[in-house]
Amino acid sequence: MNISIFGTGYVGLVTGACLANFGHAVCCMDVDVQKIALLQQGTIPFYEQGLKDLAVQNQKRLHFTTNAEEAVCFGEVLFNCVGTPSRGDGGADLQAVFAVVDAVAHFAFGYKVLVNKSTVPPGTARECQERLKKLTKAEVDVVSNPEFLKQGNAVYDFNHPDKIVIGAPAEKPLHLMQKVYHGLIKTYIPLIETDWETAEITKYANNAFLATKISFINEIANICDAVGADVKVVTKALGMDQRIGPKFLNAGMGYGGSCFPKDIRALSHVAKKKGYNPFIFPAVDAFNERQKVHLFPKIMQALQEVGGNTVTFWGLSFKPKTSDIREAPALALLEHLLAQGVSVRAFDPVALDEARKLLGEKVTYCSSIEESVMGSNAIILATEWDEFRNIDFAALGKLMKTRLVFDGRNVYDPNLVRQDGFRYYGVGRR
Repeated sequence: MNISIFGTGYVGLVTGACLANFGHAVCCMDVDVQKIALLQQGTIPFYEQGLKDLAVQNQKRLHFTTNAEEAVCFGEVLFNCVGTPSRGDGGADLQAVFAVVDAVAHFAFGYKVLVNKSTVPPGTARECQERLKKLTKAEVDVVSNPEFLKQGNAVYDFNHPDKIVIGAPAEKPLHLMQKVYHGLIKTYIPLIETDWETAEITKYANNAFLATKISFINEIANICDAVGADVKVVTKALGMDQRIGPKFLNAGMGYGGSCFPKDIRALSHVAKKKGYNPFIFPAVDAFNERQKVHLFPKIMQALQEVGGNTVTFWGLSFKPKTSDIREAPALALLEHLLAQGVSVRAFDPVALDEARKLLGEKVTYCSSIEESVMGSNAIILATEWDEFRNIDFAALGKLMKTRLVFDGRNVYDPNLVRQDGFRYYGVGRR
């Protein structure tokens, strides 16, 4: 099939490369001229594990353009993968979504399927369909097909989904979507066929539950801090309950990224617009913002005690295996420390360039773990990259002024770190 992708961010580019790998011819369109120029040269403009290799393997089936007419005319199925960032009131900004709809209306001929892959509020597909009926005589069916990709693991997730959700108004577009996913539809991967609104809210429900689970265990961790309990043991026991499971029960500095924060806010906004005042999700969002800086007073107190003013940040991306720093907990904590005049040395395996664009020269950027701790008073583990797991603290301590470790992701064994001469601080660790 010929497939067009609108938007070449994490979702769009992963979707395009994976569909090309299924044997489809794929045209990826974006209004960002610089980004398309990089893609045409074979450069992926962000880090996503396995994506570059996949794009290289399928370069003959991948085409990149800034021409909307070309993309609309090329594809039988058109995937709308543009960004839907939060507005000031918490609602999703759908300007880019509707810009794609307008382009399809202007250039489409024959039969097309327009697939909303981006996370959009319930009612968006219906609004897109009504807009198309008013603006074009071409036959265009809108489908809601939300993505459930984890940044850092998106290529694997696309090829090994736990579900494929398709909200379609009729059999014709549904049949075409089955052809799109012919390489994935197996007896053990459920294809959930439903209506537009149910498909749309399924994505929000998915992310809202995971965000709530993270905030739940962080609340428990904070209580563990207060009563002298160990959240690691609590988590282990909790995860053994088959009704709960161990995933997303890792206490720490909270969640970030482009999905959970905006989706929690958008779901709350949609509910309020419909006359329902939600309590859980605004509380989850507010709690997570506090959790990002939970370690701040402990860090300031410890620095005062040792007479120091320099800290090392290990990790700046919001999670491992991605260069995305949007709403990263590390940055929230870092900004608090900078505001107090603390000097920051930072190392991240892939996100330093992104951080430099945002922070400028307020931070000292380091090219290695060893360089990052030189002359530092404290190490703050903010992102649990594998590179930070097997650390020789005894050796690193010799490069530091004082030995403090703030384990924002509860990766280390406190006793082992203390044996190497460090004072250890975790989140909910006894």
